[in-house]
Amino acid sequence: MHSKTPHRVINPWLIAMVVMLATFMEVLDTSVANVALPHIAGNLSATVDETTWVLTSYLVANAVVLPLSGYLSALFGRKRFYMTCVVLFTFSSMLCGLAPSLPWLICFRVMQGLGGGALQPTSQAILVETFPHEKRGAAMALYGMGVVFAPIIGPVMGGWITDNFSWHWIFLINIPVGMLSLALTYRMVFDPPSLKRVSVKEGFQVDYLGIGILTLGLAALEIVLDEGQRRDWLGSNLIIVCGLVAVACLVGVVFYLLKKDHPIIDLRLLKDRNFAMATVMLFVLGFVLYGSLALLPIFLQTLLGYTASLSGWVLSPGGVVVLASMPVVALLLRRFDTRFLIAWGFLFVGLGLMWMAGFNLDVDFRTAMLARMVQSFGFAFLFVPMNVTAFQHVPHEKSSYASGMLNLVRNIGGSAGIAMATTLLARRAQSHQANLVANLHPASLQYQGFLARAAQLLVLRGASAPDAARQAQGMAYATLIRQSTMMAFADTFYVMGALCLVLLPLVFLMRKTHAGRAPVLAD
Repeated sequence: MHSKTPHRVINPWLIAMVVMLATFMEVLDTSVANVALPHIAGNLSATVDETTWVLTSYLVANAVVLPLSGYLSALFGRKRFYMTCVVLFTFSSMLCGLAPSLPWLICFRVMQGLGGGALQPTSQAILVETFPHEKRGAAMALYGMGVVFAPIIGPVMGGWITDNFSWHWIFLINIPVGMLSLALTYRMVFDPPSLKRVSVKEGFQVDYLGIGILTLGLAALEIVLDEGQRRDWLGSNLIIVCGLVAVACLVGVVFYLLKKDHPIIDLRLLKDRNFAMATVMLFVLGFVLYGSLALLPIFLQTLLGYTASLSGWVLSPGGVVVLASMPVVALLLRRFDTRFLIAWGFLFVGLGLMWMAGFNLDVDFRTAMLARMVQSFGFAFLFVPMNVTAFQHVPHEKSSYASGMLNLVRNIGGSAGIAMATTLLARRAQSHQANLVANLHPASLQYQGFLARAAQLLVLRGASAPDAARQAQGMAYATLIRQSTMMAFADTFYVMGALCLVLLPLVFLMRKTHAGRAPVLAD
């Protein structure tokens, strides 16, 4: 039973800092390992393709536990459940850092994902119940700093740690942070009186069937999204089977949950127009955030020849913009309708992506950095207003369920964004290459002129005439590949930018919301 004993009044801002600590650590781990994959592969005698399961296993485990956080908080108590997740995440991080082989590392990453997946929604639910409506925007801004800034700084931090120490330390650094978070949570965080506990002793039945169907469906969906492009989508039996399983389980579980009195996910929350629209927009936020974050470093390193560190410096100012803008957004929330702030955010994200769509092979460091900063400025105006709008009419006792659903949708959006970005990039590169290669024929004066100039330059550098002719053709083909890939990057950035701009009118389907006012339940 839930304890009714009074507890000390803790400054809510201290509680916000405590829960953000573990959340930042968990979100950071979704991206920090990306740049270390080649090092992990070399150290554990595996291929880089095999080591991608280090990322996939974490995302799958994350997706499985995210929507269950509200259900498990009611079953075990929010504080107890949160502290258990911190312990599991910290302990599994240590095991990841000490893993002797790739199978063990993947196993420990699953444990880490299960422990870390519930940290985001549970900490967000704690914030929603700790702060009154008029201060909720500022609290979400602080929380948003961790959630939005962590995936931006993750690849930079991961590259620096891997280059200067070893890949083991990208996991081992979680140990002191986790221990500190555990100690502070024990001292400062308490279950609120509004939290409705359920008990097996009182006749409550744990819905093992619902948990099993949902877990299987989300795991299959994550495998499809993360492995689809790498395995050529419908050309892979694994992707076909996982796709069918995902559709069957996720469609079936919706009808199943709507019939339950105590569902593991409360889909009835989607009856609220603001919550439903915020869910859609958080999916798009995850889509463009993670999709563009996956593309830009690849563009900088493969086409422009940037090092991992230099490409990190292109991304880093965007993180600074997010940190600087979040407090400003919190202040604006008290004065303006959240719909206008969300529209402003999508506008700037779209403009930043459209700017990137205009890049060419001669783009300089400053231009790439400024485009990323414009996009990041928009991100700062999205996360906080969306969450404030989503929680405006959600009852306190449902905040854990709502938070789990919102975080799940954002993470699935991120996986879908990366899958779409990589697939569109590959397909458009093939299409542009096929179109450009039609110009490489003997009758083309431009092509013949390029070959003549290239061959002449190679002869001056000491090559024989026959070798120079062959090498000139190789140079022409290499130039074609770079140009077709550049055009594919531009197309992909354009599609994501257009998605943000097309979404603008939908923002105003939501009801008017101010962070500084109590919710009005009438429509």
